[in-house]
Amino acid sequence: MPKLIKTIADIREIVNSAKDMGITIGLVPTMGFLHEGHKSLILKSRHDNDLTIISIFVNPTQFGKGEDLDKYPRDLDHDMNIAEAAGVDYIFYPDVSQMYTDDYDTYVNVGSVTKDLCGAKRPGHFRGVATIVLKLFNICRPDRAYFGQKDYQQAVVIKKMTRELDLDIDITVCPIIREQDGLAMSSRNVYLSDEQRKAALGIYKALCVMEKEFINGEKNVLVLKMKAMDELLKYPLIIPEYVEIRDAYDLSEIETIKTDAVAAIAVLAGKTRLIDNIIIKGA
Repeated sequence: MPKLIKTIADIREIVNSAKDMGITIGLVPTMGFLHEGHKSLILKSRHDNDLTIISIFVNPTQFGKGEDLDKYPRDLDHDMNIAEAAGVDYIFYPDVSQMYTDDYDTYVNVGSVTKDLCGAKRPGHFRGVATIVLKLFNICRPDRAYFGQKDYQQAVVIKKMTRELDLDIDITVCPIIREQDGLAMSSRNVYLSDEQRKAALGIYKALCVMEKEFINGEKNVLVLKMKAMDELLKYPLIIPEYVEIRDAYDLSEIETIKTDAVAAIAVLAGKTRLIDNIIIKGA
């Protein structure tokens, strides 16, 4: 069973000792309620590093007013079992008072890459993400850190922050892990009713429509987005929030796919917000 560490002082003692011995450290930041997607990140870290730490912390600064902070799924026993099966060495499990003092007032703003897509609907979200990830980097001192492709904009934000703040950490983005029917694994899938769960399959189907049309020769972004929207509208229980195709490196807007692009979709299924994406390989 991995060792559960609840304080910054204790995890720092472990990390500093490891560093002194030349041990490489991989970090997988999570908010818990682990699933096979998280497990894939852990296994990649174990392959690449001598020691693997996962953090479990439901970060309040990345939740907006009216979002699901209080009801976000939590199950430490479940997480401990998955972490053990995946070979985690340490779980950093701080409470809010460890990470944020009462007068806490320092945040990381990554800039324009956070302004639209998910950032447009969740103002302040990426400020909270960047802040907590930087804090975890400083506390755990990883050589490498692992994030999932499903949160593509988040990965771009973290890469940009790491690059521009000159952090000596390799950021690895691992592929989306899907259910057998194609739905991207997410801790929030537990919120879905049976009917919403079936309707949510329309997200991946719409992404596949864009990919298929591109393979067949269509490179106009507007046309591809319209094709995807037509597919999404077949599923009235999911409400499209955005359908976008952006440059895969910096999420800048493009009119035609010439290099690698990310096709991304966000929808609402009832009160549950779901996101998914695929990479479209350009010429």
